[in-house]
Amino acid sequence: MSDALAAEYAAVWAYGVIGVHLGDAARSAARAAEAAHRSRRDALVLQLAEGSGQVPADRAGYALPYPVTDRASALRLAVEIEERTAGHWRAALPHTDGVDRNTALAALTDCALRATRWRRTAGVTPVTVPFPGRPV
Repeated sequence: MSDALAAEYAAVWAYGVIGVHLGDAARSAARAAEAAHRSRRDALVLQLAEGSGQVPADRAGYALPYPVTDRASALRLAVEIEERTAGHWRAALPHTDGVDRNTALAALTDCALRATRWRRTAGVTPVTVPFPGRPV
């Protein structure tokens, strides 16, 4: 689950960059996405602290896969962040059970839904992908 936490850290950071390049409704969606990732991050930090006691540290910043300079690149990054985060949650599934598995599955589902919404906003087709979180 520590890899999923690292992905949540990166997602929170990336939405700070993404939101700057969006207007109105898309900016509100970016704020909601950031809040969702922040909430999941906080819950996972508490869970890991109570369990193993070892919580990976957040970084001061993260390298972006490409420059984000406008609406199009911000939307492309939003899709990519959701897909990457979904991938980390999907990778956690085989190593979890019970409540932890439900948490991982809910996170994977949330990321897949947000990626679909971002694809629709960006005009990308198809808007859905088979097996969200699967490495391409």
